[in-house]
Amino acid sequence: MKYVLVTGGVVSGLGKGITASSIGVVLKACGFRVTCIKIDPYLNVDAGTMSPLEHGEVFVLDDGGEVDLDLGNYERFLDIKLTRDNNITTGKIYQFVIDKERRGDYLGRTVQVVPHITDAIQEWIERVAIIPVDGLEGPADVCIIELGGTIGDIESMPFIEALGQFSCRVGYGNFCLVHVSLVPTLDVVGEQKTKPTQHSVRNLRGLGLIPNILACRSALPLDEHVKQKLSQFCNVPIANIVTLYDVLNTWHIPLLLRDQKAHDGILRTLNLIAQEPLLEEWTLRTKIFDALCDPIRIAIVGKYTHLSDAYLSISKALLHASVAFRRKVIIDWVLSTDLEDTTAKEAPYVHEAAWNLLKVADGVLVPGGFGDRGVQGKILAAQYARENDVPFLGICLGMQIAVIEFARNVMNLQDANSTEFDATTKNPCIIFMPEVSKTHLGGTMRLGSRRTLFQVKDCKSAKLYGNVKYIDERHRHRYEVNPEFVMKLEKSGLSFVGKDETGRRMEILELPSHRYYIGVQFHPEFKSRPGKPSALFRGLIAASCGHLDKLPKAEARDNSLPSKMVTRNVLNPAKVHQNGLVNHLSSNGTYYANGKSVHA
Repeated sequence: MKYVLVTGGVVSGLGKGITASSIGVVLKACGFRVTCIKIDPYLNVDAGTMSPLEHGEVFVLDDGGEVDLDLGNYERFLDIKLTRDNNITTGKIYQFVIDKERRGDYLGRTVQVVPHITDAIQEWIERVAIIPVDGLEGPADVCIIELGGTIGDIESMPFIEALGQFSCRVGYGNFCLVHVSLVPTLDVVGEQKTKPTQHSVRNLRGLGLIPNILACRSALPLDEHVKQKLSQFCNVPIANIVTLYDVLNTWHIPLLLRDQKAHDGILRTLNLIAQEPLLEEWTLRTKIFDALCDPIRIAIVGKYTHLSDAYLSISKALLHASVAFRRKVIIDWVLSTDLEDTTAKEAPYVHEAAWNLLKVADGVLVPGGFGDRGVQGKILAAQYARENDVPFLGICLGMQIAVIEFARNVMNLQDANSTEFDATTKNPCIIFMPEVSKTHLGGTMRLGSRRTLFQVKDCKSAKLYGNVKYIDERHRHRYEVNPEFVMKLEKSGLSFVGKDETGRRMEILELPSHRYYIGVQFHPEFKSRPGKPSALFRGLIAASCGHLDKLPKAEARDNSLPSKMVTRNVLNPAKVHQNGLVNHLSSNGTYYANGKSVHA
């Protein structure tokens, strides 16, 4: 087994995950099988209880693992299926070691960070690296390990020590270190500065890890003399210094690595010989990505829109799904609380801007979430889409609020609600799942891949999935549609076209009289791939384009070529950088776009 370790220096947020994924793409294009491991130094056992506003989305795997969003990048870029063990955290390692200590496995010895924690890390990596993740038998050829955080962080020290030992353990020619660092350009002097990277590499070497490849993040390609300086002071051959400069989209990163021969440096270090990476399809995909200009607007009505990473997989699934129609997806981020009456009183211009975005949208998507904040805004969005025949997709909580909205406004059950938001409601159309723990939050939801059986053969969702009898999609929820309300809802016009294997758990709802109104309890975005876009997202894009009836013909086109996507956020006072420009809504109600002001 060969190992490639990706670390980061100077600052966080440099794109280590995208870099690791892109390295995997290039190595896979060279003919190698690849697997990935993400190390997160936080003490949480997993990402399940972490706030999306702090950490981004929680990505769910087939086996129910709640993991870091970078594993979603790995799966999308490499078209693989990872396991919960492919995400290592400090919490998992310490829990593993402490459990062994409680059982007496250490035979009375003092349990310490070195060697017990560091040994556990190395053994975990070796065990997980040989698990096949690409559907083939036998272990992969190369395991890419991403170390989260920044070199110098105190919480990552045990992992640094373990990885230093691991490089010796696997031996020369089996370990390659790629260090991602920042080379900033100071506006005052206009010069690319190498000192931050020099210090970062010095810290790394002092901790026992020697970089083989430098991947330098910068605004523009590195000048040749800058590369020479980095090579001299960091003891890295100039041929092994690559520039990951700012690009229009992340599909360019594997191409940058290929064009700068990064794979040659990695293969030399790992004593591997391979063909040149075959990335013709990827190149074509990137060109089409950049060229598309025919827009389609999708409003995402959520409660975590301040951080787009909270809905990263949804954004990517929309991108994948727009391929067949060659449309540029414009995402309008609508903060659900801004649609509510309270905002209308406190900040009327924000309320008006939110509704204006919803009304010009070609389609509406209401994603999942937890807690009662912003729920009324999501209900209003679902009501607007239902009453105005606007294509609608509700995911997880989005499906549940569609049920609540229908019960209130069609069945006239004004107090209809979820017991999550009102435990005393007389019409609990959404209830707590009986098998879920009410006292422990971590890992206690209904998680992972579960089967959904179609109940209606000619419904829209069954057709989108290719008229199969059942589908397997990933779940993450602890509330569900109340089975006692299903018959009442269906008599009023709502149709539950997909159920679980017991027939009591509602998985897919449709409004047959509507152009495209679908709610799902699962998360279809987690299994969407550039070449295999999610069926329900594809349906949303098709309906939003007015071409749902032409979808079978569109599917015959090349679904591996993604469309270009632009994101906007004009509802929150916080600034949003977009393609080097700044768009934001000021406190006086003026929307600034590309330096021009327009009243909101």
